[in-house]
Amino acid sequence: MLTAFARAFRTPDLRKKLLFTLGIIVVYRVGTHIPIPGVNYQAVQQCVKEASGNQGLFGLVNMFSGGALLQITIFALGIMPYITASIILQLLTVVIPRLEALKKEGQAGTTKITQYTRYLTVALAILQGTGLVATARSGALFNGCSVATGIVPDRAIFTTITMVVCMTAGTAVVMWLGELITDRGIGNGMSILMFISIAATFPSALWAIKKQGTLAGGWIEFGTVILVGLVMVGLVVFVEQAQRRVPVQYAKRMIGRRSYGGTSTYIPLKVNQAGVIPVIFASSLLYIPALVAQFSGGNSGWKQWVQQNLTKGDHPLYITLYFLLIVFFAFFYVAISFNPEEVADNMKKYGGFIPGIRAGRPTAEYLSYVLNRITWPGSLYLGLIALVPTMALVGFGASQNFPFGGTSILIIVGVGLETVKQIESQLQQRNYEGFLR
Repeated sequence: MLTAFARAFRTPDLRKKLLFTLGIIVVYRVGTHIPIPGVNYQAVQQCVKEASGNQGLFGLVNMFSGGALLQITIFALGIMPYITASIILQLLTVVIPRLEALKKEGQAGTTKITQYTRYLTVALAILQGTGLVATARSGALFNGCSVATGIVPDRAIFTTITMVVCMTAGTAVVMWLGELITDRGIGNGMSILMFISIAATFPSALWAIKKQGTLAGGWIEFGTVILVGLVMVGLVVFVEQAQRRVPVQYAKRMIGRRSYGGTSTYIPLKVNQAGVIPVIFASSLLYIPALVAQFSGGNSGWKQWVQQNLTKGDHPLYITLYFLLIVFFAFFYVAISFNPEEVADNMKKYGGFIPGIRAGRPTAEYLSYVLNRITWPGSLYLGLIALVPTMALVGFGASQNFPFGGTSILIIVGVGLETVKQIESQLQQRNYEGFLR
């Protein structure tokens, strides 16, 4: 891999793309440290120190923003609104016929759906920015902090609007930076920004584990976490690359004087077809009851039950619900993203068939059967990977933002593999020697 990167920097056009991508990453990281107007920066820093890594309900969003959320900077929302908008549009494509028709129109339809995603991203950024400002003003952003209510000293409506506008503009800039990387850099821009946001929190999280450790000055805990992380990366790479290849044979067809078809190929069905989306769905769904309880007044029985059972990551009920939700959303997402009947119809249209299986409905039933069989180990794997932070809470007394958590490892490994593949493919295009040297 290092040889491939060295060859990439020796290739002029690839070097320009890599340097451009690195420049955008630097701009993005600088923006995560610029506070928005109306925020008491000293109070924010004091509350961050008092929190000691325990970020509660906002840990997932803070991870996706590269730690900018709790700093209340211009990039505080990060790419989370864009991720949410993309998932919503992907789900609505199955429900709304107009969006489904746009998806089938090719490049023009995809461009239109991307435009809808941008509009929805801005709307979600306004909504989330307003919620973040309201949370910061009430002091609920940092529970237990002595100066939490002084984070936003000016409660005027103009100050609130200014803060929301700044965060919304920051989200739009992040979206623009991601598209710049996609157009002029290497890889998918949004995925790379997500990769950088998560990787930026690793050093501080690892050092916090070292400081909290008691064995040999914390170095034994530190080394154990590194070893567990390497094992997890190897496991994730192995499963993410695993796929079930369904063989497909195309019959020969005569069109005029030319013969078409007669080739053999396969349909690659990944073991983890849903990726990291089930983990994000399950985490978000479990955050809703705790968030409602946090903002509700009084001290009712349901509020106490939620705070006792659904806010602690090491509670048995929380672990069980989290695991079951991940398994459910894995099957749900695979069901809406892969349509066996459509694949079977396309194969039949072009003269393709699975050896031993009749074309048409039997092919669709066979694909559904295979997909269900391989989704079971994929969903169980996702659930076990996502429970690693919970085991870390019990074993090491680490914070809920354990650096080698399921979501972070899945995203980092997935984006890393995809980026390396794109660099290698571009290197092959530019350095293909052919038969005659």
